[in-house]
Amino acid sequence: MIRLLLAEDQGMMRGALALLLNLEPDIDVVAEAGTAAEALRAALETRPDVALLDIEMPDGSGLDVAAQLRQKLPHCRTLILTTFGRPGYLRRAMEAGAAGFLVKDGPVEQLAAAVRRVLAGERVLDPALAAAALSAGPNPLTDRERDVLVTAADGATVADIATRLHLSESTVRNYLSAAIGKTGTRNRIEAAHRARANGWI
Repeated sequence: MIRLLLAEDQGMMRGALALLLNLEPDIDVVAEAGTAAEALRAALETRPDVALLDIEMPDGSGLDVAAQLRQKLPHCRTLILTTFGRPGYLRRAMEAGAAGFLVKDGPVEQLAAAVRRVLAGERVLDPALAAAALSAGPNPLTDRERDVLVTAADGATVADIATRLHLSESTVRNYLSAAIGKTGTRNRIEAAHRARANGWI
């Protein structure tokens, strides 16, 4: 039996996926989680063969969980499942050590097959997303530029961003200017929007 951890923040979706995957003769959903912290804790407790992780959860990202599992449970293969087919997410998933990346609009049989394939050592990628990621190119933003854009996205002022990130206001302005230049946009709101659309933040 394939021991599977399922992390999905929407309860109804998580329940439906668990029910459908448990109908597969060789898959056993040994743990379910609604947050990144729960997913990591459940993985360490149940030691699954495969972790099926949603990207966006209330307290963090499935990408962060994948990176932590690579260090703490290296035998566990991770498969990212998302509503958002953004090219940058695919690149970040691969950097985090994920073995697969699929969007949620496929049939459950395809998902079950992907679970089996990643456990067998294969890499499973949504083909359309893989093509888009290649054409989009790598993420041009540094970690600090991403942090500043994420904080700016909700309309925070330069002073607010500086306070939240423990930076000087001039440093925040420099990061914002660099991010605007790299995204080819006119202001920080546009830069944050483009970065989010590409999955860079």
